[in-house]
Amino acid sequence: MTDPHMVLGQARHGPVPVGWHVFTKRRGKVSGFLRGTSNDPDPLLVITPEGAVEYVSERKPLTVVDFSDVAGMTLKVSGQSFSDSTLVRLSVWVDLDHHDGRRTKWRSASFPDDHATVQSLIEAYGAHKALRGR
Repeated sequence: MTDPHMVLGQARHGPVPVGWHVFTKRRGKVSGFLRGTSNDPDPLLVITPEGAVEYVSERKPLTVVDFSDVAGMTLKVSGQSFSDSTLVRLSVWVDLDHHDGRRTKWRSASFPDDHATVQSLIEAYGAHKALRGR
């Protein structure tokens, strides 16, 4: 995968190549102050044809998914409701099976309820796999 810091820098300053999906949001002043992250750049998730890179804050390491290290993906969904409600809260993530036998869970830390992030990751991985003939 291309250097994760380069990917984030290009996504922050644009323009980005065709096929990149960029998710960002403004860091709230109050929440940033309470978490000690008010001077950090805004959260950023970039999904490229080679993988995904997510920046949350200076206090957390980058999350990097390199598709060449991934043997397969499984979409996972869990629902929760209360007995007196018709509303269901869905939790969506992706289990990543790595070539070395490890299994890890991926869900965006900055965009946990944005299902478009999960869809973009799965689509990019599918295209990566198809182009590599695996």
